[in-house]
Amino acid sequence: MAPNLTPRITYRNLPQLFLKARESLMAHFRPILKHFGLTDQQWRILRALDEYSQLEPREICSLCQIHSASMTGVLGRMEELALVQRSRVAGDQRRVVVRLAPKGDQLVNDMAPLIDLQYQQIEQAFGKEIFDDLFNALETFIGVQNKPVPPIALPATAPAAAAALNAPPTI
Repeated sequence: MAPNLTPRITYRNLPQLFLKARESLMAHFRPILKHFGLTDQQWRILRALDEYSQLEPREICSLCQIHSASMTGVLGRMEELALVQRSRVAGDQRRVVVRLAPKGDQLVNDMAPLIDLQYQQIEQAFGKEIFDDLFNALETFIGVQNKPVPPIALPATAPAAAAALNAPPTI
């Protein structure tokens, strides 16, 4: 597929590049997840709970980049599979914390050496320096997100093409 010779947007599509990089990386780990019967989301949750011991669902959403509308269902399925346990916070019954259940803890224990080995394979393939540079660049990029970036001023009215997207359907 040949690119448009005169693109209208001068910056490269960074979000698309991040998605491609993520998919490229996950292709190395999905066979391990599939072998253990896990989805990407379930693994991200197990990994976060292994790192933080217990978290509230909103914290899991933030750490794992899972939309809150999906979280209830994912946690429910994981609880049915005995991978996680949910419990109310003693001092505030409105709050819930999630932690690894014994089965989930054992699963992470079983998977950890394979995940580490796969990371070692990737590091060897690309080189330690590139691997470290990538980690540092991403951590720096995420870390500076708390710096204010002013939003651009939008036109008072949307162009006709955009307005058509929001128009009610005609029958």
